[in-house]
Amino acid sequence: MKRRINYNEIAFNSFNTTLMVLFSVVMLYPFWNTIAVSFNEAVDTIRGGITLFPRRFTLQNYRLVFSTGTIFNAFFVSVARTVINVVTNVFFTSMIAYVLSRPNFVFRKSFTVILVISMYINAGLIPTYFLIKNLRLLNTFWVYIIPSMVSAFNFLVIRTFLKSIPESIIESVRIDGGSDFVIFFKIILPLSKPVLATVALFVAVGAWNSWFDTLIYASSKVNLHTLQYKLMEFLQSSQAQSRGAGDIGAMALSKSSNMVTPVSIRAAITVIAATPIILVYPFIQRYFVIGMNLGGVKE
Repeated sequence: MKRRINYNEIAFNSFNTTLMVLFSVVMLYPFWNTIAVSFNEAVDTIRGGITLFPRRFTLQNYRLVFSTGTIFNAFFVSVARTVINVVTNVFFTSMIAYVLSRPNFVFRKSFTVILVISMYINAGLIPTYFLIKNLRLLNTFWVYIIPSMVSAFNFLVIRTFLKSIPESIIESVRIDGGSDFVIFFKIILPLSKPVLATVALFVAVGAWNSWFDTLIYASSKVNLHTLQYKLMEFLQSSQAQSRGAGDIGAMALSKSSNMVTPVSIRAAITVIAATPIILVYPFIQRYFVIGMNLGGVKE
């Protein structure tokens, strides 16, 4: 017996597939074009017309970026900062969220209001600078860590997730004599992997891309410069050299293959800055779709 052809289903699947393909192309093309520009000769890039592949392949843009002696130190500073920020922020924020999500904690509403208010009311840059200075955190690595240990927004995300965990799971551990520390480390953290992975990604992206705090609090310490700050300095330097070079048309006629332009440097910098996050993301993504109560007690 022949299966009846459902033309409505075929039409819907064709339309949905076409729409998703177009959407993917729109999302991926800008970054792919940036990669192509980063591997193209800078002078040739000025002509335009670079689409999917470099017209005149070169590694000069990346050689110039990595030619500075401090770029590798800045990379390790950024990696160390990002890893420590993720660990400390996720741990302390989740611990606070667990405490303030417990209905038997008397002051949970008061502390929650204080944390939420801190999201909307900021002391400002100057008072914050003097606070950091009085704490003797200026030009120290701890200026990247201590102010970022707790996030009010991440607290709300984690607390909302924890409040949805069945109370019967926690009560069963209490009946067996488990303390709050046992509940937190053996029950709460394992069940909270999806939300903790999401928060970790938020923190990692923010810490990796941050450069303004380096400018304000640690600019005088070269060994504390982050990768983003170094790349920002390098981009500003290339732009200044481009303005001092005179007419853009004169640069386009130059025969030097070692010449770089702000466009080529910016493309190389974008690829360098985005690559670590792109490599880490696939390992975290799987936690976004994991159910929180796998193997847990059902209500």
